[in-house]
Amino acid sequence: MDAQEEADKKLHDFFWTYTEEPHRTRRLAIIKAHPEVTKLCGPEPLTKYVVAFVVALQILCGCLLRDTSFWSWKFWALGYVVGATANQNLFLAIHEISHNLAFRSAMANRLFAIFANLPIGVPYSASFRPYHLTHHKSLGVDGLDTDLPTALEAVVFDSILGKAFFCTFQIFFYAIRPMCVFKVPFTWIHLVNVLVQLAFDYALVTLTGSYQPLLYLVLSSFLAGSLHPTAGHFIAEHYVYETVTPEAINPDNKVPIPETYSYYGPLNFVTYNVGYHNEHHDFPAVPWTRLPKLRKLADEFYAPLPRHESWVLVLWRFILDANVGVTSRVKRKDGGRKVGGQVAKIANWTPQEIEA
Repeated sequence: MDAQEEADKKLHDFFWTYTEEPHRTRRLAIIKAHPEVTKLCGPEPLTKYVVAFVVALQILCGCLLRDTSFWSWKFWALGYVVGATANQNLFLAIHEISHNLAFRSAMANRLFAIFANLPIGVPYSASFRPYHLTHHKSLGVDGLDTDLPTALEAVVFDSILGKAFFCTFQIFFYAIRPMCVFKVPFTWIHLVNVLVQLAFDYALVTLTGSYQPLLYLVLSSFLAGSLHPTAGHFIAEHYVYETVTPEAINPDNKVPIPETYSYYGPLNFVTYNVGYHNEHHDFPAVPWTRLPKLRKLADEFYAPLPRHESWVLVLWRFILDANVGVTSRVKRKDGGRKVGGQVAKIANWTPQEIEA
C-alpha cells in the first residue's frame, strides 16, 4: 500500500485511540480545583413544569390540525417550526430525566419520562435510559457506545449523498442502531412505557375522531431528528471537527483527540442546555439550569476546548466537507461498562456518585 492509499484509508476510518476518555480525568481535576462544584448537583424542580407545558402544547397543536390535510403546507410548517422544536425539547427532557434530574426519586423520574414521551408518538423513554447511561460510562467504546456509527454505516454513507441521507433520517439510526449493538433486558418499566403510549395514541385518535393529531406528533418526531437546526446537536456533540494530523492518529501519541464539543448559542434555550456537552459529560449530575454556572466556575478548564458556534453550520459542514463524515468519531477497543435497566433509589448526590 503506497502513501496515498494509506492516507485515504486513515481519512475514511474512525479515529482509534488508546487513551482514557477525557471526562473522568477532567471531572476529578475540577472537583480538586473547585470543591464547591458538587453543590451544583441534584434535581431541577423547573423541569417538570417545562415538560408539562410542552406536552400540552403538542397535544393542542395536534388537535388544531385534526381537520387539516397531512400534505398541506400548514401541516408541515407547523410540524417543522413548532412540532420538531417541541419534540426535540422532549427528547432532551427525557435525556435530562434519564440522569434522575427531575425528581430525587429514581422511580418518579422513570414514570415522568413516560409522560414526557407521550407527544413523541412511539414508546422509547424506558429503552433510552440504559443505552444513554452506557454511552456515558463507555464513551467511544466499540460495541458498547451505541451513539457510535457502525462499520456498515461508515461504508454505506461515506459520500455527500450518503451523509445527506444520514442527516435526513438520523432519527431512525438513533432508534434502530442500539438494538443492533446490544439488547437491554425488557423490564416492567418498558411494558408500562409501551402500554401507556399505545393507550395515549388510541385515546388521541378516538377523542378527536381523526388520525391527523397522531400523524402530527409522529411527523414532529421525524423532523426533530432530521434537517432541523436543533437536530445539529446529534452531530455536534461527538463528531471530530478539528483538523486531525497523522501524528494524532498514531497510537503511540498520548495527546487525546477532541471527542466532545460544546455549543453555547441560543438554541440551548429550547434544548435543556444540551450544547454544554463537555460540561454535561464531566458532571452528568448537574442539571440543565446549572450547566452555565459550571462553565463559568471552571472556565480555565473549558475555555481552551474546541466548540461549535452554530448547529446549522455543523449539519452543513458534515454533509459537504470531505474531512468530516460518519467516520469522524473517536473509538476505543476497551473500557467502559454496560448499564442495566434497574431502578435505584437516589437520596443525595455525593462526590463519590459524581465521580462514578
